[in-house]
Formats: sequence, C-alpha cells, structure tokens
Amino acid sequence: MIGISEELTVIRPGGALSPRCAGVLEAALVGRQAEVLSRLEGPLTGRRLLFVVSLDEGGVNRGFYDLLAHLRTHPNCLDRCVGSVLVDAPGDLYTKAAGRDLVLAANLAGCAFVGRPLVEGTGDLRNFTVQARNAGCSLEAAYHLATADLVERVLAFSRPRLERPKLLALHASSRATSNTLALWGLVRTRLEERCDITEICLRNGTLEDCAGCPYTTCLHFGEQGGCFYGGVMVQEVYPAIREADALVLLCPNYNDALSANLTAAINRLTALYRTTSFADKAVFAIVVSGYSGGDIVACQAAGAMNMNKGFWLPANFCLLETANDKGEALALPGIQDRADRFAENMLCQLAY
Repeated sequence: MIGISEELTVIRPGGALSPRCAGVLEAALVGRQAEVLSRLEGPLTGRRLLFVVSLDEGGVNRGFYDLLAHLRTHPNCLDRCVGSVLVDAPGDLYTKAAGRDLVLAANLAGCAFVGRPLVEGTGDLRNFTVQARNAGCSLEAAYHLATADLVERVLAFSRPRLERPKLLALHASSRATSNTLALWGLVRTRLEERCDITEICLRNGTLEDCAGCPYTTCLHFGEQGGCFYGGVMVQEVYPAIREADALVLLCPNYNDALSANLTAAINRLTALYRTTSFADKAVFAIVVSGYSGGDIVACQAAGAMNMNKGFWLPANFCLLETANDKGEALALPGIQDRADRFAENMLCQLAY
C-alpha cells in the first residue's frame, strides 16, 4: 500500500479494557511496536489500525459511540489507512453488530479493511469451537491465536495494484425499472476504458439458496469446483468470481435487506470459499433505498463479503443513494459527480 506505516496503531475507545480483552491484546502485541490511542482527535493518514472495543453486559461502550460519531462526521479522517477489529463482550450478543457498525463508519472515513477483519470474543468463547478443534487447543487459546493472526494480517496487507482490473457486477434487478442499475450505468461508463467488466443477472433461471449441506459435502463439491445445487452459480458465477479482481454488488434495499437472489448467491459462495481464497479480491457495492436504511444494507454487504467470505474492503466501498420512483436516481442533484467520484475511487483502489 502506498505511503502506509509499517507499525500498528491501536485505537481502544472507552477507557479500561476487560481483563480478558487486555490479556488477548497484550499477547498479540508481544515483540511489536504499537501506538495506543484512546480517542481520535485528528486525522490519521496511512496507518495500520487495530480497533479494540470492550463491551459491557448490555453490549454498550460509550467511548465506542463517541468514536462512531467522530468517524461519521469527519470524512477522510482515516485516509489511506487499513484496519482490523477486535470486539470482546461478557455475553453472546452484540459483538458482530458493533464490528459491522465500526467497519462501515471507518470505511466511509477512508479506511480499507483486510479480509476477515473481525475477531470476536463472546462470553463463553463458543464461537471458537471449530477453530479450537482444528488447532487442537482450548477455546481461549484459539481466541489468542485468532487475534495474533489478525494483527499479522493487517501488518502484512498490501493492496493489489492491477494494470487492467477485472470487475464482476452481480444484480437481480430489472433494467427497465431499476434505479440501482441506472446508477451502475453511470459508474460503468467511467470504468470501461480501464477495466474489463462482466455482468451477471441472477434473475435468469432458478437460483436455489444454500440449504446448509454438511461440511464434508460442501467441501467435496467445492474441491470439484462446484456446489451440490449446480445451476447459474456453478455455471456462471463461480468461474467469473475466480477470474475477477473485484466484485460489485448492485443492491436495491428490499425491506432493509439485500434482495433474496443476492442473498442466495452470497450463501452459495460457501462451497467456493472452502477451496478458494478471496483475500486478493475486493468488494464494492451500490445501494439504493426508496426511503431510508441504506446503511443497514451496506453493513450486510460488508458483513457477508468482507467479514465472512474474506474479500478485502476498499476505502469508501459503497455508493449510497435514495431514490424511489422509476428514473429518480438519475435526476438526483449532483448524482453525476458522485457517480464519477465513486468510479474514480474504484480505479484508485485497484489500478496502477
């Protein structure tokens, strides 16, 4: 990454960490130099960041909310940073919600995130059951290993620089009526000279959702390059994702959620994910809401593709707009300029 520090900056809002969280952090930083900040008072540029959030029994950290407010009201305050997140809580809830909110706020403030940027320490650490079994260790030891690995990955991250990026756009909308596709048309026009672009519409044919095959079944079909359910995912989407440098999700807001077909496609990526690393592939999104809630859908896209499937998240990964009636998106004040800036940011994040 151009102009980025080789050392780690730890941002830990809200005063003292819980003893468990403090111990995990201390162990992960052994032998490393790290600057520790309790709040953001000015911009940070070109830093490698580890956000550490310790929640209370109610899933609250007041300093964390102050941090969110600062990030949301100071665009570009994390320009050219790359981030990771550790959230610890005494209960089983709220850690992922806090992580998703933080990733979106920091991302819109200019911070990229490595793939799988979130480590969660839930109350009983049962979320580390599989990792502990695979490593042959205790749940607490698996928690320590995951945090140390996260620090290692954020320190090692280098953004791919591509001569001619290959983009894959996925959508499930009608071109005749979709505001989301109309905005993508504006963005695509600015990208075509410097990128190879593929579009796949998930409305064609039947797209079955993942039904939760046993791990061994999913792994078996993944090793064969497919999925038990076949169809458009295996025939078109899997090969296109293997070839792509970046995925663009075109996301109309359906009841404050991703559309059913996009959700099914993301779920069906599990078989491919079991055998293919997405760490060098970026994810972008265009989100259009009829009334409000675009941030909720953007969090879902980031959560599914960056936190779960391991795509890296470029800074300012999403274009968020509000439009309801057919054609309204193209009539929004300043929309051409915002679409152009979004396209230029995509090129800046991916290309030479």
